[in-house]
Amino acid sequence: MIEKPKMRKPRKSPEDRGDATREKLLTTSIDVFGRYGFDSATTRMLSEAAGVNQQAIPYYFGGKEGLYIAAAEHIGSAISAHVSTLRERTRSRLAEADGIGVPIGRDEARGLLTEILQTIATLFVSRESEPWARFLIREQMEPTEAFKRVYGGVMKPMLEIVGRLVAILLDEEPGSQHVRLRTLSLLGSVMVFRVAHAAVLAQLEWKSIGPEELAIVRGLARELVAAISPEGRNA
Repeated sequence: MIEKPKMRKPRKSPEDRGDATREKLLTTSIDVFGRYGFDSATTRMLSEAAGVNQQAIPYYFGGKEGLYIAAAEHIGSAISAHVSTLRERTRSRLAEADGIGVPIGRDEARGLLTEILQTIATLFVSRESEPWARFLIREQMEPTEAFKRVYGGVMKPMLEIVGRLVAILLDEEPGSQHVRLRTLSLLGSVMVFRVAHAAVLAQLEWKSIGPEELAIVRGLARELVAAISPEGRNA
């Protein structure tokens, strides 16, 4: 009986191995930096967590600070992968309305805003977002260049789009302080399920956030958007 020759796995090129090493450092460093902070996270801790040589950090990122900035940008890219399509579709619709001089109506604005808020809620109750949140919460407390990268690349564009829709529902100017406050409050109402995760579980007596709990959170997002109206401002 003639044995079939064993298929050899193709060897990874140096470029592929380099990409894999860089990716490992990025994903694991987000968790390490989030748990210990920039100052307490040593290059040894970072390299051991990624299972790579310590010299890989200066080789790929120029040092710990470069890795920290790259980790922040990696978080921004990961978040954008989930929200950018919806964000750009909404931006295009707003630009179209501006171009033809026919404003988006409240019903359409409410539908778009509900979809955005539910998408954000779904993302930030997922386990995937847990290490991002640790990292970003530290940056909220003591902002560095890393915060500027995430804010400019992800947060600001999303706040602007959400603010435009909130302004339509409130019948106010998008740049007004009141619209900005309502926009921040709206997003914070769903972000709390991640940044105050333990308190949420304790208060709601949930063991975890699974499909049933997610449906409740998405329903809350719908209710929050439905409650936005100009009539309620002076109530």
